[in-house]
Amino acid sequence: MRFLHSGPPEPASGSKPAGRPRFRLSRSWRIAVVAGATVGILATIAGMTAAAVTSGGTNHAVARGLSQASPVSPSAGKYVAHKAAAATRGHARAGGTAAHHRGASHQALQTSCRTVAHIGDSTSVDLISPDYLPNPAERLGARYADIGVKHLKIDASGGRSIVEELPGQLNGYKVASAWRSHGYHGCWVFALGTNDAANIAAGSTIGMTARINEMMAVAHGEPVLWVNTKTLLTSGPYASVNEQAWDKALVKALARYPNLRIFNWSAVAQPGWFLSDGVHYNSPGCAIRAKAIADALARAFPVHGHGASKIVR
Repeated sequence: MRFLHSGPPEPASGSKPAGRPRFRLSRSWRIAVVAGATVGILATIAGMTAAAVTSGGTNHAVARGLSQASPVSPSAGKYVAHKAAAATRGHARAGGTAAHHRGASHQALQTSCRTVAHIGDSTSVDLISPDYLPNPAERLGARYADIGVKHLKIDASGGRSIVEELPGQLNGYKVASAWRSHGYHGCWVFALGTNDAANIAAGSTIGMTARINEMMAVAHGEPVLWVNTKTLLTSGPYASVNEQAWDKALVKALARYPNLRIFNWSAVAQPGWFLSDGVHYNSPGCAIRAKAIADALARAFPVHGHGASKIVR
């Protein structure tokens, strides 16, 4: 498949205080022809911000840039945890009583996925961002550690899709392929599709099935949890109807990939968790989403036996 080198970002994750909108969807769209395919892009882009954290007792910002050990985009949010159990202890100290009760509630919910690679867009960037989740115990890395994940890699980048790329960015397929080529083996969490659905609605000739197949091919039969999508918008490429079409394509993929499970986030997400842009989440929404994704992984691939359903809620 030939990959495009430009594409429409979702409203980019920003650094404004939690609860305030970072982007207002523009009603003005233009279509750009890139590498022989038609791709829709926003007429104006406020910019893209990526969060980067690492783990080892507490979360700290790390320098952005390419790493020989993990060749990902300079603009991507990278989280690499080699000892998530130690991180959990640090998070518990940071979170105090709330973290204690949260850890206790997770004792019975554990996953067989000891190694996890999470690839996402800006709705994942916010889950590792201190701007939206000041308490480290509420961030995605701590939530994964709660359910028994020992080794974690996260690459989250605003505007990311499986195919299209922003300047200086790697798409989801390339990130996964790079990790695979460097010897990664383990479970995968793909929190992708919001931008893909919008790109297709705006004119991309690369369809949903082809995009899903690309990511699943990289997994090589290893366990995959795919977080489906939701927006509150009624018009434009990011309209809810387009995201629903993506979610239906994921359900169809279950018949092709026995290693695939879907977290039905669309059925869980509440309007009150969204910012006014209708795409991103406020701080309470981010906290709930981070915990929900980790819990869904434990239900999809539990430490004992098999998950109850291929579609997890």
